[in-house]
Amino acid sequence: MTRTRAPAAPPPGRRTVLAALAGVALGAAGCSSRTAPAPHRPHTPPAHPSQQSSTGTGAPSPSSALPRTTPWRPTSAEVQPAAKLRAVQLVEAIGAWGDGHGGAAAARARVAALGLPTALVGQAGPLLPAADQAALQVVDAQYGGILSRSASVLVVCRQWTRRAGTVSAGGTTVDVRLSRSGSGWTADALHPAHPGPAARSSAPDIRSVLSDDRIVLPPAAVADLRSGQVHTSVAKAMLALARTYRLEVSVVRSGHPLDVFGTSRPSDHPRGRAFDVWRIDGHAVVDPATPRSLIERFMRDAAAAGSYNVGGPVLLSGGSAGQFFSDATHHDHVHSGFRT
Repeated sequence: MTRTRAPAAPPPGRRTVLAALAGVALGAAGCSSRTAPAPHRPHTPPAHPSQQSSTGTGAPSPSSALPRTTPWRPTSAEVQPAAKLRAVQLVEAIGAWGDGHGGAAAARARVAALGLPTALVGQAGPLLPAADQAALQVVDAQYGGILSRSASVLVVCRQWTRRAGTVSAGGTTVDVRLSRSGSGWTADALHPAHPGPAARSSAPDIRSVLSDDRIVLPPAAVADLRSGQVHTSVAKAMLALARTYRLEVSVVRSGHPLDVFGTSRPSDHPRGRAFDVWRIDGHAVVDPATPRSLIERFMRDAAAAGSYNVGGPVLLSGGSAGQFFSDATHHDHVHSGFRT
């Protein structure tokens, strides 16, 4: 792995979503599937002045104003833009509300306005905390799995809440399960991340990851690392890659399907043996404008850092048997899995 530090490029501008989208043939869905790569789409969340890497309640703010947020929207380069859009709209509707519109009843009204089952509100968990007001920013939405008529969309978000004049920062990752019918995609279930409490102490490599500004972690991933349930092989690989790249992580352990989507094979993520990266040196993996050479180099360097199972939008040759794979699920991120 080269030790040249590539500076983070400015995030690309947001592009609009095409209204009509044709269905595409999809392959096997979850991590470790082996099918052809799929098209890509660019997306960059807006920069925020408060990019806290914490989960749950953050430090009180002297101001009661919440950060301004921007709706996350996919573009036509997605495998199934409508599936991601549906999942994100649901999470945004539940996790953000104006002053005096908190609580389950108001959330059910917002979900009903989307034409989705209001019972989903009862599965929102940490996405619906008790607060007077809430703002939510989706960082990224990636596939946990995509098949022709079912999908798992992992909605990674930051959330700010105001209660009695105190603003707190947090966030979660929600595995939104969807199904497809003749009328389009609908949401069937929500599985928010539950990282668990922080361990009393962390391994040195875990602490190094948490303090490395070249490794950008969303709230659920930070909590995963603090929980003591992530293997040090994951942390060592992140640190090795951060010597060359600025990597933005989407998912580590919690918030990911327990099994490889569409199969009964356990995923490496819930066991704390994998991490996904959605942006490299400021370039979204899914963006067609991102150089393929950058993604290929990153995937090979992930393998050199110890990953036995590297998936992404490019099918690479070489490596050990089955070390590299590509499929529709991994068109929007690079997956790195570890045996221990």
